[in-house]
Amino acid sequence: MPDRIPPVLRPEHPSARSLIGLVSEFGLDSVGSLDGVEITGITLRSNEVQPGDLFVGVPGAAAHGAEFAVAAREAGAVALMTDARGAELAADAGLPIVLVDSPRAALGEVSAWLYQTNERPPLTLGVTGTNGKTSTSYILEAILRQLGLVTGLSTTAERHIGELTVVSRLTTPEASEIHALLARMRESEVRAVVLEVSAQALSRNRIDGITFDVVGFTNLSHDHLDDYRDMEEYFEAKLAFFDPDRARRGVVSLDSPWGERVVEASRIPVSTVSATEGVEAEWQLEVLEERAEYTAFRLTGPENRFIETSVPLIGRHMAANAALSIVMLVEAGFELEAIGHAIKDGIAAYLPGRTERVSGERGPAVFVDFGHSPDAFLNTLTAVRTFTTGRTIMVFGADGDRDASKRHEMGRIASEYSDILVITDHHPRFEDPASIRATLIEGAHLAENQAELHEVSPPEQAIRHAVSLAQEGDSILWAGPGHQDYRDIRGVRTPYSARDEARAALREAGWA
Repeated sequence: MPDRIPPVLRPEHPSARSLIGLVSEFGLDSVGSLDGVEITGITLRSNEVQPGDLFVGVPGAAAHGAEFAVAAREAGAVALMTDARGAELAADAGLPIVLVDSPRAALGEVSAWLYQTNERPPLTLGVTGTNGKTSTSYILEAILRQLGLVTGLSTTAERHIGELTVVSRLTTPEASEIHALLARMRESEVRAVVLEVSAQALSRNRIDGITFDVVGFTNLSHDHLDDYRDMEEYFEAKLAFFDPDRARRGVVSLDSPWGERVVEASRIPVSTVSATEGVEAEWQLEVLEERAEYTAFRLTGPENRFIETSVPLIGRHMAANAALSIVMLVEAGFELEAIGHAIKDGIAAYLPGRTERVSGERGPAVFVDFGHSPDAFLNTLTAVRTFTTGRTIMVFGADGDRDASKRHEMGRIASEYSDILVITDHHPRFEDPASIRATLIEGAHLAENQAELHEVSPPEQAIRHAVSLAQEGDSILWAGPGHQDYRDIRGVRTPYSARDEARAALREAGWA
């Protein structure tokens, strides 16, 4: 079965730049003749080399990328950029070598130089946080489109260039890929770009070479402690976004305790927004109505200027994401009145796999969601319960080979805030799925008010079991898979769609 990896978007008409010019621009050392060598692309992966590429050999956990220099040359690479160790490994590869201390640290600036992405850049907006990054990014793009701009988007779910859409690989691509994406956007006359930025992207140099006009912070909660020692180190990774080398201005939500700390430590000017009563922020959100179809809200700012609108998503947290988006656009220079006029009939946002309803008018309401952290579970379950007249049924599993420290809390919150809980599998990867389920069940038993508990594997049967338990007026929340079209089982991406499985389960149960 092929590994279902989406393509990298590159400029269709790249400009060639001389290798001598690169070495001169950055004051680098080199090995071999650079005369007449021109580069048109850059990549870290030998299996994605295109003719004219600069191949970058990065040291990894299992191997050094420079070991694949021969394969890169055979695929059309015209030069190698690597460190001293990589140069030794690739000495016989037959490629001119550009030497840097850290290939990964150099990648962003070199990619920006190659693709000339800092020349007349579009409005560039970035969003970080534990939860809500993707939703906020989509909402930002939707409002920008309603304001009449051609947009670009890069999120966990998708990449957009105007009307072109492709599925994403990583939340934030490698620096070489993101600069190629920005160059492709320039060809399509994109005027505003929204980038979802993970903590890992900040820690691993993936957004180097980009200066953001405005960055936003949603929240911070328990996640990714497989990558960071503790919450403090995780916070410091996010905080790096609020540095003048990264961005010009920021907007911070104060709805998690970490927001105030971002404000205190930020090295760029920031504005604040909150949906929490009693929290003093420059912009205050008031939720006016919560329905299964939309959430209506009022956002009030300085001098009592306000916007009233709605977002076609469920929950106060989604209204908070919309509020953050609006304030980011104000900070970017858009007039509040112009934004209000553009979205007076609602924000026209569609978020694939984010509390996405996949059911019809009859029978239980079924939502598929990408949430995979305790805080995400709490927000979404609370939202679903608000408008559910019957019982709330939850189906979920947990990622294998990822942060295991959050599994007990995921199970506890799922059990506490649902009436019926079906624990199943997600991406087991190389872990034993039964062991993952056992940990989630332990967590479920920690709830003060425990849900009726069912353990069903595999997930195709779990959603059918949940539907068999459901009645008219009930809601089913299937958390975890969201927009994804595969399951990772022992390193193989098996085709799989939670949305399709949920719809099939409803049809088989007789719900149109």
